Amino acid sequence: MDTHDYVIHTRALSKRYGHKLALDHLDLAIPRGRIHAIVGANGAGKSTLFRILMGFMAPTSGEARILGRDSQSLTPADRARIGFVNEEHTLASWMRVAQVTAMQRHQYPRWNQQAFDSVIGHYHVLPEQKVGQLSRGERAGFNLALALAQGPELLVLDEPTLGLDVVAKRAFLESLLYSNAADDCTVVYCSHQMEEIERVADNLVILERGQLKHMSAPEDFTARVSHWVADVPFKGPDPRSVPGLLEVQRLDGLHHYLVLDQDAGFERFLREAGARNVQSMPVSLDRAVNAFLAKHHAAPAAA
Repeated sequence: MDTHDYVIHTRALSKRYGHKLALDHLDLAIPRGRIHAIVGANGAGKSTLFRILMGFMAPTSGEARILGRDSQSLTPADRARIGFVNEEHTLASWMRVAQVTAMQRHQYPRWNQQAFDSVIGHYHVLPEQKVGQLSRGERAGFNLALALAQGPELLVLDEPTLGLDVVAKRAFLESLLYSNAADDCTVVYCSHQMEEIERVADNLVILERGQLKHMSAPEDFTARVSHWVADVPFKGPDPRSVPGLLEVQRLDGLHHYLVLDQDAGFERFLREAGARNVQSMPVSLDRAVNAFLAKHHAAPAAA
């Protein structure tokens, strides 16, 4: 694929804060179209990546391109092609909704009023209200409506539902999923909420310690992780000898193993270790990702 076929493309991208390496020679290529979810533990480098991509911060070394442009040389016209919604939902609190909308409509030549109306209709937001009077959920919805109405080629959502209650989260996700405008742009969605990722994402990107650890469809990743429950005498096999081990727990006298990239041969391994009543159990995306991240986060960082 040509570099212009990717909305985000980094080569050996690194960012160092003193002795801490936030991004470690990151090679990442996210193709155009669909919804791409980026996940990782705190400190994985997600926020640093977004700051560099948006041109708010310079890398220590390497290259970052967004919509085919060097992120450090973005023009106002380039930025107009990118919608951005973060967890803060920061807007001028003293302005009225109608004033903010008019200002955005004037600023973006590709303004799509129908897209704005279709999103804002999920929320009880009145034009005469001041932004400071809106609830956090209403501000999130207003921000999403503004971002989609600008007609972006790329929409970046950085923890957009953080701090929202269940009803507000549902409204936000529904307004994103059912907006026709979202069908015309690529969405990069960063969240710690796996139930959201499972619902919206076509592609799952896992970062840890500033490196790309996995990228595939969410269901493909879940298929790589298996959960085995067995009655194992005594302490069971040495965890260091368990192939693909992500996590082991002893609950109610039974051993629970979460393992990566293991087939039916794993049952033979357990039985040879003296296990009885071995069963395979389904694994949720939430548990699979969290076990994978915990395993990699516990690993020693590269020097």
